[in-house]
Amino acid sequence: MSTNTGRLRRSGIRRGEAVSGWLFTAPMLVVTGLFLVVPVLMALWVSFSDWNGNGSPFSSGVHFIGTTNYAQVVSGGGLAEQNFGESLRNNAWYVVLVVPIQTIVSLLLAVMVNRAILRGRGFFRTAFYFPSVTSSVAITVLWLFLFSATGSVNKVLSWFGLHGPNWFNDPSGIIQNLLGAFGITQGPHVLTANTFLGVSWWSWIGGPSVAMTAFIIMAVFTTSGTFMLLFIAGLQNLGSDVAEAAEVDGANGWQRFWQITLPQLRPTLFTVLTLGLIGCWQVFDQIYTGTQGAPGNTTLTPAYLSYTSAFQNQAWGQGAAIAFILFVIIVVFTILQQWILRERKVSRRRIRAYQPRTPKPAREVERAS
Repeated sequence: MSTNTGRLRRSGIRRGEAVSGWLFTAPMLVVTGLFLVVPVLMALWVSFSDWNGNGSPFSSGVHFIGTTNYAQVVSGGGLAEQNFGESLRNNAWYVVLVVPIQTIVSLLLAVMVNRAILRGRGFFRTAFYFPSVTSSVAITVLWLFLFSATGSVNKVLSWFGLHGPNWFNDPSGIIQNLLGAFGITQGPHVLTANTFLGVSWWSWIGGPSVAMTAFIIMAVFTTSGTFMLLFIAGLQNLGSDVAEAAEVDGANGWQRFWQITLPQLRPTLFTVLTLGLIGCWQVFDQIYTGTQGAPGNTTLTPAYLSYTSAFQNQAWGQGAAIAFILFVIIVVFTILQQWILRERKVSRRRIRAYQPRTPKPAREVERAS
């Protein structure tokens, strides 16, 4: 009888804790639902409707048109498809270059700043992190001055006998420019004649434009400090026993870092790569403040194209469709990244190789002798 009473009392306490938890989280749930979930659902409906921006998107004059907005963007064969293809190409090169470079730079900075023998570590942490807390608009305006035709960057390049380009006005791809130095100015017919999303394959592999390259350098400069702090936190949570044992066994500094430190940083590495991937696919304010897609749409990104389609061209359905296509791209790449960085099971063969051998019984040793 007392056991049943105790169980009822414990269940009542847990029920009361659950009610208290819901009461404490209810305000945030209401705010999140009102300002996040509801707008997202409204935008999803707009992407499947013919809403023109006038009145409510749920009025009787707005009709469901299926995947028409998505089809115009990815297979319409017109200007909408070409603009989306160009924006996707630009952003893809942006991601391919920014994510690995900023990860490597932030990890190197974290390793150097985390060393106990470095004096003034607090100063260096603040100095490296400072660009991350500076307004992106201010950094973009600064970059426009630094990378202008007569800016400081070209001035420094002239010291080495190099003639810098007119960065934010040069639409040529850096890989195509590199091939042009070897006399290759025209791609093969199979690449120039075939297209994907309205853009030729020769343009797809031409690399980012010179203008987009300046934005890539800016992204690495402004984000490496933030990810450096994440790596520092991960390094400080690692135990030193394994590394010291490896040092005793004769492993050098690179071997200890590559085979011991880096595998233990896998959770931090996944966080850095995921945040970097999401941030790179959502780049908007630098383009809006800087070039607004110019020159020749070589700095156009899907996020900025979604904005211009909806708010400037009044194609609200296409703008919402681009936003949700971008959402799917981010989710797919995040899942792929999680699969690549997952914990892999050790095979039985490797487990047996590391298991200590059990000594033979004394009788078997005597018989063998």
